[in-house]
Amino acid sequence: MKLKDLKDSNPVELAEYAVANLIVDEPAFKWWVPLTLKKRNRVIAKVKSKYWRTSHKFGIRVPKSIDKAYRIDEENGNSYWTDALKKEISKVLVAWEAYDKGLTPEEVRAGKAPDLIGFQEIGCHMIFDVKMSDLSRKCRFVAGGHTTEAPARLTYSSVVSRDSVRIAFLIAALNDLDVQACDVTNAYLNAPCCEKIWFEGGAECGEDRVKVM
Repeated sequence: MKLKDLKDSNPVELAEYAVANLIVDEPAFKWWVPLTLKKRNRVIAKVKSKYWRTSHKFGIRVPKSIDKAYRIDEENGNSYWTDALKKEISKVLVAWEAYDKGLTPEEVRAGKAPDLIGFQEIGCHMIFDVKMSDLSRKCRFVAGGHTTEAPARLTYSSVVSRDSVRIAFLIAALNDLDVQACDVTNAYLNAPCCEKIWFEGGAECGEDRVKVM
């Protein structure tokens, strides 16, 4: 591929590649990479600042932490956020297990866990939102996978296109066919993780809080 085409289609990936492979000072990259990374950082900073500024959605207070979610329910005299947390936590519990060797996260970071040599620490947290359709509360447990080293193999996951779905509906309508659909919830959590990662348990881990997970 021509370099100019790659700059147009995947500018951030190409700039990060140039930095990782120490070719930023090459003429083709020196004038362009700093500008691209500066623009990337500016976009990320604006998105983050908007997230922290947003305190309500559809007139409903949106928490930024699990403890805040419990506090909002207590103040409102209901359990909307608590129920959403319980639903999400019940699904994600299959994704981790406690490291019961009596070591604290600080000791693991200091390299005192020989069987965790080569494991990368990631940050995990819960994000909160309100669905527009019925104003129900939603929680999602997310992991900072961007902080780990990317595997050398393919990491792309395809998604069915909107046009394909519309064509399928059209074919069904023309042939008077019933359409059936199903959803495997949290399917990705049941797939084995090939990266060696650990995180410090938060409020979502219950009695395993501040343990190595």
